[in-house]
Amino acid sequence: MSLDRAGKKITAVVVTGGSSGIGKCFIEQLYQLNPEIWFCNLSRSDPGDFSAKSLKLKHFPCDLSSPQALSEVFPALEAFLEDKCDQGEILLINNSGFGCYGPAQELDFDNQLNLLDLNIRALVKLTGLMLPRLMRQGGVVIDVASTSAFQPTPQLAAYGASKAFVLHWNLALGDDLKGTKVRTFCLCPGPTATQFFKRAGFENSPVPNYGQNVDEVVSAALKAMFKGKRMLVTGAFNKFAAAAGSHLLSKQAVTAIAGWVLRKVRQP
Repeated sequence: MSLDRAGKKITAVVVTGGSSGIGKCFIEQLYQLNPEIWFCNLSRSDPGDFSAKSLKLKHFPCDLSSPQALSEVFPALEAFLEDKCDQGEILLINNSGFGCYGPAQELDFDNQLNLLDLNIRALVKLTGLMLPRLMRQGGVVIDVASTSAFQPTPQLAAYGASKAFVLHWNLALGDDLKGTKVRTFCLCPGPTATQFFKRAGFENSPVPNYGQNVDEVVSAALKAMFKGKRMLVTGAFNKFAAAAGSHLLSKQAVTAIAGWVLRKVRQP
């Protein structure tokens, strides 16, 4: 099925963290496929202006790292979808997440718990809340993981572990949902030109010129997702690194290598 034809079947996209980076790019590229899609953004920040003034977007202010936030905002989201988008397929894009850089014992543990709340708890909870509608109307649960999901990541310990959860949750959920109208897709980008590094605590990006830009990542993701693929590691080098982390080397070896690299890039 062509991207254009697949895009026409979608009536709504629910995305977390659509204010910038990969989340915002998903909105922009899906709008190009189907200008009639309603976009529902859940994040603390309003997405602001898009170049397409006709874009149909509803912002739901929500701090997803707060355990109560989704319970408070979801009734309004559900009412909106019932009113505007009670027919057609829905994409749920769990994109929000952040990292904390440094030795785990030196980082603020409350901040690491906030990371787990956002990267894991909010993703699972929103998916659970959305599944009844997705199973009625059909659609895809898209979870944004990372190449960090394929090996332990010293200096980014909680982040890497959270993304390993996202990857395995998404794949397992997809198997559970076989025979329904819902499927899953997990996106595993490598270093990408977003605000991630600044939020994680890097003064400058540790990856010169970055690995990929958000347009490349999202374009590849949509092509793979609409072809029915279950997951995608973007970029040739990232595919090799993910394979090495999963199959070619022992966990102890890939942990040591990842720790050496992540400590090295922090040095001036």
